[in-house]
Amino acid sequence: MEHSEGEIHSIIVAGIGPGHPDYILPAAREAIHQARFLVGGKRALETFGQPHQETMMISRDIAGVLDFIGEKRKQAQVAVLVSGDPGYYSLLDALRRRFPAKEIQVIPGISSLQMAFARIALPWHHARLLSFHGRTPEEAALLYAPGTILGMLTDGKHTSHTIPKLLLTKGWPKRTRLTVFSRLSYPDEDIFQTTLEKASNAKEVGHGILIVEDVAEET
Repeated sequence: MEHSEGEIHSIIVAGIGPGHPDYILPAAREAIHQARFLVGGKRALETFGQPHQETMMISRDIAGVLDFIGEKRKQAQVAVLVSGDPGYYSLLDALRRRFPAKEIQVIPGISSLQMAFARIALPWHHARLLSFHGRTPEEAALLYAPGTILGMLTDGKHTSHTIPKLLLTKGWPKRTRLTVFSRLSYPDEDIFQTTLEKASNAKEVGHGILIVEDVAEET
């Protein structure tokens, strides 16, 4: 859409799913295609960017990214590409602190956590969803209670080796089932199951998903 005098375009925040283009909503794909300016991670821009679009890669300089969005939206539509769903630990928080919510249009996406639960046919309406991606959850969220299910984002520091050790100190039984997911939606997707006690004997996975299920009473 071309710029008209005095017009400020809304900001499109499009969830692009777990990674593979097959898992993005048609509405998000269309909004991305129509935008003049794209903001996103390196992989997202390589996957969805078109030659006619000006792009900016998200970096640690979040203030600079927001400045770019604020300036370019005076000219034409800006689409911000975020992995998974925008409502779960994405740039949406920073955008809401800078711009009024009414000026932000969010198109949801399939989160990697959602896909992980789907891969093992496990309902997640009672699960406790946590993120170790660049942060550590509050201690209360990590404590064991019978029947608890945890779904967790991980990073290079908090991994399939370190998180199980932490959970064992929070009262979780050693035989608790742990499912580890990496590269979800891609051809080299990898999923394996172990227990909290034996997790350190399996390969270490960071930047993935962990699902912990209290099945300690199973034989």
